[in-house]
Amino acid sequence: MIYLKDIEKIYQTDTIQTVALNKVNLQIKKGEFVSIMGPSGCGKSTLLNIMGLLDNPSKGIVEIDGGVVDNYGDKNLSRLRNEKIGFIFQSFHLINDLTVLDNVELPLLYRKMSGAERRDRALEALNKVGLSARTKHYPNQLSGGQRQRVAISRAIVGNPDLILADEPTGNLDSVMSEEVMNILLNLNKEGTTIVMVTHDENVTQKTSRLIRFFDGSQVD
Repeated sequence: MIYLKDIEKIYQTDTIQTVALNKVNLQIKKGEFVSIMGPSGCGKSTLLNIMGLLDNPSKGIVEIDGGVVDNYGDKNLSRLRNEKIGFIFQSFHLINDLTVLDNVELPLLYRKMSGAERRDRALEALNKVGLSARTKHYPNQLSGGQRQRVAISRAIVGNPDLILADEPTGNLDSVMSEEVMNILLNLNKEGTTIVMVTHDENVTQKTSRLIRFFDGSQVD
């Protein structure tokens, strides 16, 4: 599903050079649930952004589903992100002026489908996370755990092969954290590949593989 070879990411200003990632070599197989752990500032989110085609490496090769993304134009990259990849963020990134249903439908606006089909797909995604009764609510009317479940619905509404989750339980209490993890585990059992950044050692024990990072480098 993902192949990274000799990935480097360097941020350069007039006076300072910061190495965010240093010669990262990594493979994620289809159907895996991989957790990435490390201290703040070690490059985990940068790595996730490169996997999700939201950022480009300074050096190295990125392959997604067998294709080298350097060979893709912007239009193909956008299509790949929309059709193949779902994103879940720690801070939810929901639009407060839109209802739960409208938030979940958003990724489907970039596909050729009718409004009725978009609605049906969004309702199905919300049903998977147990929020079918909240379609007309707004994000500020929901708890943190409910908002994260809406974010998961939005991530899966397009039936992506890959989900990239950046601290999906970071803002949740232990009960809500377990609830969100159970949803992700069920999605993984259905065949979705998941890569999750986390600080929670307990959460990593539920995933199939743990990768540790320190100062931009993979340490195991």
